[in-house]
Amino acid sequence: MKNKRNVLYSLVIMLAGVINCPLQAQQKNGIQDSLETKVASTAQIPKGIVRTIKQDKKGNIWITSWEGVFKYDGKSFVNVTNKVSSVSFFSVLEDRKGNFWFASIGSGVYYYDGKSFRNFTTKDGLANDRVTNIYEDKSGNIWFGTESGASRYNGKSFQNLKMSEAPPHNETDSVHVSLYQNQIPEVHWTHNDVNAIIEDKTGKLWFATRGYARLYDGKTFGTIGNTDGSPFTNVRSIIKDKKGNIWLGGAAGLWRYDGSTFTNFSKKFVGYIYEDKKGNIWTSSESAEGKNWVLSRYEEKSLSDKNLAVTEVASKKMIFGILEDRQGNIWFGSMDGVYRYDGKAITDFKTLK
Repeated sequence: MKNKRNVLYSLVIMLAGVINCPLQAQQKNGIQDSLETKVASTAQIPKGIVRTIKQDKKGNIWITSWEGVFKYDGKSFVNVTNKVSSVSFFSVLEDRKGNFWFASIGSGVYYYDGKSFRNFTTKDGLANDRVTNIYEDKSGNIWFGTESGASRYNGKSFQNLKMSEAPPHNETDSVHVSLYQNQIPEVHWTHNDVNAIIEDKTGKLWFATRGYARLYDGKTFGTIGNTDGSPFTNVRSIIKDKKGNIWLGGAAGLWRYDGSTFTNFSKKFVGYIYEDKKGNIWTSSESAEGKNWVLSRYEEKSLSDKNLAVTEVASKKMIFGILEDRQGNIWFGSMDGVYRYDGKAITDFKTLK
């Protein structure tokens, strides 16, 4: 059943566009679903699937959704792409120069300088027009995770990297239930389907894929294996925390790598990981029953203890991107829009008048 749920999770995303295991003493404060009313205008708000939420240098909240890219200035929402494209948007990045990049499913990436848009596709050298994530490395290169590998843009041209020499993904391909029960063939399209990219403190790049997680040293790719020798498969999220630790979330649950050892914090499927200002780790993961997804907070002070403190904050059909804004509110996306948690109540913007 677990594999079937993982497969269903993967298909929903595509079609809609262990070692050192600490004891887990879960601390549940109750799933909150109450509302607050602090928004002036909701004329334009995302009501469908919301994938990624980011805050820019000016404090605006950017939301990528199946209905477009929305900008929230604290008072109202504006769909900034409604006259540009009707495709589904997956991710957003503000680069170090203050320009924005939007990843889409089917139309490549859009560059936005605040005034005009420029669209990059396979015709410009992008590996694939189905793009799910964007990352800027220490050198200022912009990386795009696509279904056909990773594309690095240096400001002039694209360089494409493949983790496997597998043939391109065919639209009729599907993830079978048995895929993750056995070793995945090296020549399989899932290895090139990139979910997340992060650069570690040594300059190496970590790639999360629907196949194996990979480590790139600038020349070759290596498979990221757990301490038992098995590779991490179907990794959905990778982040680097303030201490330089790498966190991985996916089919194998929630893991942390401190430079020498992998530690497991949860066996449940994890779709997204986020670290807040206090060092707490937030995740979206399957509920114990497997019916819904849960937004959880792992308390920073307990991450080195045997008694791990975990608070479940919200439960939705699915939960995607997570963000802490400047005021300390936690934003997250779901199948039906965007939500904001202020520590006490959850705001569902669709219900506000």
